[in-house]
Order: sequence, then C-alpha cells, then structure tokens
Amino acid sequence: MMEQKKSSVEEVLVTKEKILVVDDEEDILELVQYNLEREGYRTVSAKTGEEALKIVEYHEIDLMILDLMLPGINGLEVTRKMKRNPEKMRIPIVMLTARGEEADIVTGLELGADDYVTKPFSPKVLIARIRAVMRKHANTSPDSNAVISRHGISIHPGRRIIRIDDKNVDLTYTEFQILQYLAERPGWVFTRTQIVDAIRGDNYAVTDRSVDVQMVGLRKKLGHHGQYLETVRGVGYRFKE
Repeated sequence: MMEQKKSSVEEVLVTKEKILVVDDEEDILELVQYNLEREGYRTVSAKTGEEALKIVEYHEIDLMILDLMLPGINGLEVTRKMKRNPEKMRIPIVMLTARGEEADIVTGLELGADDYVTKPFSPKVLIARIRAVMRKHANTSPDSNAVISRHGISIHPGRRIIRIDDKNVDLTYTEFQILQYLAERPGWVFTRTQIVDAIRGDNYAVTDRSVDVQMVGLRKKLGHHGQYLETVRGVGYRFKE
C-alpha cells in the first residue's frame, strides 16, 4: 500500500513544470531550488546569463527565475534576448532583484518580464508569484495566435509581427501588447490601469503618464493608421470599431 502511494507521489512530481533558476549566489540557488522542489517543481540552475541562454536553447523550460545582477550578460540582457527569440519569447520570466533597483525593475517589465521579487525574499511569496504567473499563461486563450486584421493593420501574435500595407512595423514588446489587447476588442474602452493589468498582471504601480507615453510612440509608428487608437477623454483608450 505504501509503495503504491509513493509511486503516485513520484508521478505527480515528474509531471510538474520545469523551472530554470539563474543566480550567481550559491546560497540563493540552493534556497530557491529547495523550495521549488519541495512544491513538486523540477529545477535546473545557471550562474551566468550565457549559461542560462544555452540551457533554454536545448531544454524545455516552463518558467525562468532570473537574477538581474549577473556576471557577463546581466539579467536585463538575458530578458531582451529571450523576448527577441520567437521560439523562447513566451517563456515566463520572474526577476529577482535587490531592493532599490526600481529603474532596472521598470526596464525588465518593459522588456517583457512577467513579475519581480525583491531580495531578501520570502520563499512562500516567491512560490505564490510563480503560481500566479503560471496561471496567467495557462489561461491564455487558445485562439491567441490567430491573426487579427483591423483597418489595414495585421497583427500576428504568435510571430509577433505587425504589418501595414505589406510592410513590417517594428514595435517594442509593450507597444505590441497594448495594440494586440485593444485590437482584440474593437470599440471597447479600457482605462489605463486596465491596460497595464492586462499586459503585466495585477498590482503593478501605474501612472496615466506611463500609458500615455506608450500610446504616443505607438501612434507615431503606425503612421496614419494611428488614428484608429482613440482617446476617450477622462476614461482611457479604445481601438476604433
């Protein structure tokens, strides 16, 4: 009976997601891996950005926990390379960062990281953040890769390509996310907070200015097609129906 129960537990363990932990501090690596494996996750580790990118290239990784301060290629550069790789860009990234690195946190989120945890950190909080990010990605619509065509703008979510008049438009990660989010629901009006929560998850600090700046840049890159991103005074934005 005991053997049967043990076998069942082992089966659960091997079906859990694989998480890559990237940190150059041995004690942090051990702490994070210990707590993840205790929760049933499979883990692999790297101490440099270069090593992390090699692991991602040859292994199926479900999520990356990434320290920002790394020797060689730092965490921000790793994030940038990941989000520019069509085959790896959908791997969720949770950043680990020392307190006081607000500028790096903002940059990391702009590059496409999903969440961040500050050092020193609570393992329980880290696990909770990981679960939240996993749920967010698991709940992504199966039709999220379908091409969206609106007013001459073609949006290819899976390939992350925007085309207007048969020409590609180069957008940042955040600009692409905002355009896709609004274009999926033409005519709907979204507040600035709703837009940020939708593309980054809940509980991120947001200001009207940060969203407005993104919209200015997005409209400029879309040229005369930018007119279809409408401002609803006192509320937010919508994609013209």
